[in-house]
Formats: sequence, C-alpha cells, structure tokens
Amino acid sequence: MHNAEFAVIGGTGVYDPDLLEAAEEVSVDTPYGSAFATIGTYKGKRVAFMPRHGKNHQVPPHQINYKANIQALFQLGVKKILTTAAVGSMRQAMPPGALVLVDQFLDFTKSRQTTFFESGEPVAHVDMSDPYCVVLRQHLQATARAIEIPIVYGGTYVCTEGPRFETPAEIRMYERLGGDVVGMTSVPETVLAKERGMCYATVAMVTNFSAGMSGSPLSHQEVLDEMARNVHLIRRLFFDAIASLDVKQTCHCHTALGIV
Repeated sequence: MHNAEFAVIGGTGVYDPDLLEAAEEVSVDTPYGSAFATIGTYKGKRVAFMPRHGKNHQVPPHQINYKANIQALFQLGVKKILTTAAVGSMRQAMPPGALVLVDQFLDFTKSRQTTFFESGEPVAHVDMSDPYCVVLRQHLQATARAIEIPIVYGGTYVCTEGPRFETPAEIRMYERLGGDVVGMTSVPETVLAKERGMCYATVAMVTNFSAGMSGSPLSHQEVLDEMARNVHLIRRLFFDAIASLDVKQTCHCHTALGIV
C-alpha cells in the first residue's frame, strides 16, 4: 500500500535517491489527472517526493496540474508539505543565495484553477489568514537555527503567471504593494493544500535580483546556476526537519475550510 505522512515538492535537486529507504516511484490517479511521486522511508517517517515540473522538468509553471499534484498527496495520506521555489528578490537585504521562509503571498496569476470547489460542488470558503502554516514555519526556522543554515523568517511571495520573467515596471509595482520575492509556482499550490486540510510551507531560494535591479538582463541559466549552488542547503533543512517533525497537526490548517 502506498502511503506517506510528509511530502516534499520541488525540483529534482532537492531529492537525493539515497535518502529514502525502499524508495518506489508511483503514479497516483486522481479525479483531476495523474501525478508522479517517489515514496519511501526516512528515519522512520513515510515521505513522498513530488517533482513539481514533472519527472523530467518538462512542465512550465502555468501548465502544472496543481490540482492533481495536491490531490495525489491527499490521497496518499500526507498531512504536512514542505516545498521549495526559485524566486527573484525585490529586496537588497535578500540577495541571491538567500533562503526566505515566506509567510504571505500576492496572487497575480491569470488562468489557473485555484480551487477544488467548482460549479456543482458545495460553496466553500477557505481561510487564508495563515497561507503558509505557522507551526511548520516555526519548525523549519528552529531546524535551520540548530544546523546553522541562515534563513530569513517571513516575506511576501508574489506569484506571477509565467513563464516569462516580469518587467521592471511590474517589479516596481509589486515592491510598492509589499512584495519581497517573486516566483511562479506558490499559487494555487498553497491554496489547494489548505482546502485539503494539509499543512504547507515554502522555503524560497533567491536565485537573482528581479528585473531592473541588477542592470543586466535575466537569464534562465542564471537561475539554474544559483539553484545548483544552494539546493543542498534546502535538502538538508527539509530532511532534518522531517526527522523531528510530528505528523499531528496542532495548527488550524486542517479546519481552515468552511463549506456552506
């Protein structure tokens, strides 16, 4: 039987095949499509790793089947999800290489399915006062401190549609609205996880300063290079956190959904 208590969503670099015992690749069928994951055991904990962009990193951010991914983890029994995301920074205090434990988001996506509750379903309203689980964030912060990995606690993630990078004018607008980092994947992922009652937290990896800040054009290779330099820190942070993480939910994530 395939089951997991914890999940990691990220790029392939976050997952080390040697970390999980008896690792098995599975395809999970859901009402929204199928999703791929690798499931195994880490220090007695059942963990599912899900490559957000597909097994071969072939799915662009605006075409990811977020509903299938989150539903698949829900069907596996996952209670807590740790995710990573490559982001551009709008703050000089968050330079390339910084890890940011975001706590809020601004949604500037345009065409994504952002809820499980479509027409014909009960009317539902999910509480997003705490879009990234505070208990999970505190645990990650404590783990980072214990293993001496510098991390910025708190930040607002601006989620754009992609796959293009943002214009300097857009970055100036986002910064004035209170954004700290900008990426393309956190929404609707965190919303869907909240609708399914799962705890969700993101550690954003700053790969570059945003458009108009550095004086030079952005490139995808720049993002890949910075991720390669720092992904081992997130991998260690996540798996150390899982080793000491309790599956019991002591937050409000599992009661955030209200159906009328």
